[in-house]
Amino acid sequence: MNKHNIGSLLMISLHGYVAGSPELGKPDTGGQVVFVLELAKRFARLGYRVDVMTRQFEDQPAEDIINENLRVVRVPFGGSDFIRKEDMHDWYGDFVTNALAMIRHRKLHYDVINSHYWDAGVAGQKIAEELQVPHIHTPHSLGWWKEHDMVGAGEEEMAGYRFKERIQKEFVLYRNCDHIIATTEQQTDLIVEQYQLPREHITMIPPGIDEGRFTPATPDVVAEARRKHDFKETDIYVVGRAAENKGYDLIIEALPSLLKLQPDARLVLAAGANSDSDKALLAQWKEVASSLGVSDAISWRGYVADEDLADFYRGPGIFALPSRYEPFGMTAVEAMACGTPTVVTIHGGLFDQIEFGRHALVADPKRPEEFAAMLNMPMQYSWMRETLSVEGARFARRVFGWTGIARRTLQVFEQFKGRYDDLQTDEVALG
Repeated sequence: MNKHNIGSLLMISLHGYVAGSPELGKPDTGGQVVFVLELAKRFARLGYRVDVMTRQFEDQPAEDIINENLRVVRVPFGGSDFIRKEDMHDWYGDFVTNALAMIRHRKLHYDVINSHYWDAGVAGQKIAEELQVPHIHTPHSLGWWKEHDMVGAGEEEMAGYRFKERIQKEFVLYRNCDHIIATTEQQTDLIVEQYQLPREHITMIPPGIDEGRFTPATPDVVAEARRKHDFKETDIYVVGRAAENKGYDLIIEALPSLLKLQPDARLVLAAGANSDSDKALLAQWKEVASSLGVSDAISWRGYVADEDLADFYRGPGIFALPSRYEPFGMTAVEAMACGTPTVVTIHGGLFDQIEFGRHALVADPKRPEEFAAMLNMPMQYSWMRETLSVEGARFARRVFGWTGIARRTLQVFEQFKGRYDDLQTDEVALG
């Protein structure tokens, strides 16, 4: 193998219970752990040798062999008890020391280090500098955003997060690593604005969809989903948290025009609302519906249970993403993957990636008649519905399935291959 080809990857994800079959729901063990392992499994499938390095604690083994190309390697530090990620600040030096000792003892070689979350990023940067290999960092979340999101929390709770220290370490990390992979456009914008990093230092690659879960289904399965969850072929489904940018009021404003074209159309709106501000927004949207005389054409739903997500995508005739601003729009990708014709906003990241009329339809939700016309198209014309259903699912799977995401990530890694080869040669000569 050419020395510049990437063959061996080190992925670092320190907190939570990382394993081949992670114990989801345990502390700090959720979306990020799934993200790292799904990506690692696809890298391994594509022929790369991958070590996922994490912390060893409790009675965990030092190593899990997942397959011939993939293993989870655990490095002990900070004692044998679980430590939540917010309390791990003072232990990263020990991790770096122990990890480097293990790497050198075993004579392991890595072409690229990919760290996840700031804790692994800070440690991964030190390891990358010692080994003279490229370091690509994936933040997952940002200290600046988290601190501002928690405005109003008590002083004691805020103190536990040590935001000032975290943000300063992130600030230095983002400058020292070779590249950043952000998972949304919003995250990219925040890193540019709040961490003052050049945009060309960042690539946005979204998380992958669950290819086994979000799939088209047979007519019988779709019919059962419709019976169970009260969906009709003339329903338009919208889902998401209660937020101004989601544009729920805009699609309500499009309903009068749509109802002229499709008198049986109905909007099924699943807007999760927990806080008082969420409930106030919901009340506002209901007032908009009442003032337009379309209240009877809306079915209000709350949170959708996790096990029902795919059926809710399959049940309606159309899925809509009417956001005023949408960094990406993963719900639309999941709906497309399930074979449901989808209309997306022009004010979002997904708009740039789809082919109009083949993968999905696009419209400006701030122009109600325009949005209504696009919602009508798949209802009016069966050939349009069938094209969007088949091609949308194919597009979602190829581009946003985990293998597609892995390929895009590897393209970023490839840009930095061999960057420190001369330094490594010098180090050997000096040694």
